[in-house]
This record gives sequence, structure tokens and C-alpha cells, in this order.
Amino acid sequence: MNDPHPNVAEALASLAITHEIIPCDSAYTDTAEFCREYGYPLETSANTIIVTSTRGEKVYSACLVQASTKLDINHVVKRLMGASRLSFASADETRELTGMEIGGVTVFGLPPGLALYADEALKSQPYIIVGSGNRISKVKMAPEELAKIPNYSFIDGLSIA
Repeated sequence: MNDPHPNVAEALASLAITHEIIPCDSAYTDTAEFCREYGYPLETSANTIIVTSTRGEKVYSACLVQASTKLDINHVVKRLMGASRLSFASADETRELTGMEIGGVTVFGLPPGLALYADEALKSQPYIIVGSGNRISKVKMAPEELAKIPNYSFIDGLSIA
């Protein structure tokens, strides 16, 4: 059974996200390995990265960028979050915040009110592949489907090459 995480499945249904579930072997959950094993271009895969503030009250955001790029945490995300210092959330923090398996974290089914940012560059892809909340499947969809998620913003320059 390669169903997405229950929270992800519920979000996909309630938001009427047009998508396809791609089953995958948990040994190939890492994005680069998944693309190589299943023949998808790296630039069509997108990683969800949880970012946290490291000073003052803990604030989190979820950022979605092409797997072929890096998140601009030190400039763009810092400005968006209004924090003086940021870090990538630890595996434990990510698991606690999202309830999802590391390697499968996705933009669907996240806590309400969490700021969600997607790189504008994703819109140039014919489709994107994101996690499904677990390590045994992925979600394939048109990048425009992201606009159906509440609290979502497309940000120009969220990633750097």
C-alpha cells in the first residue's frame, strides 16, 4: 500500500488538488535517488524544507524549492520570516511539527497558520513531484495546484542555483 500520509490524503482531497500518487521503494526516497531510479528530471522534483528561528520565540515556515537548487535561507527566507537568525529545523523538530516521516515531508497537511513559501521558478515546470508525508510514495501535480493551499505564497528568488 503506497497511500500518502493520512493528513496529506485529507488535504489533497479537501483542497481538490489534481494529482497522481507515484509509489516508490523507501530505499529511493531521497530526491536524487528517486529521480535516478524512476527516470524523472531533478528540476521537476521539489523539496519541502522546514525552517525555524533560533532567537526569541520559535517561528517556523515551510519552503518548497526545486531539488536542483538551494533555499536562500540567509537572505530571502530571513526577510520573509522577519527573524534575525534562522536554521533548518532538526529532524526531531520537523517530525514533531509535521507528523511526517523525514524524507517524505510535504507542503500538504501541515499545521494551520504555518507560513508556506514556494519558489516562483517551480511554475516553469510542466509538473512537480513532492513528498507524500511518508517514504513509500510521492505526489505528482501541476505547480499551479499549490495556489489552492491556504497561507501559500509564490516567492521570486526563494532559491539559488
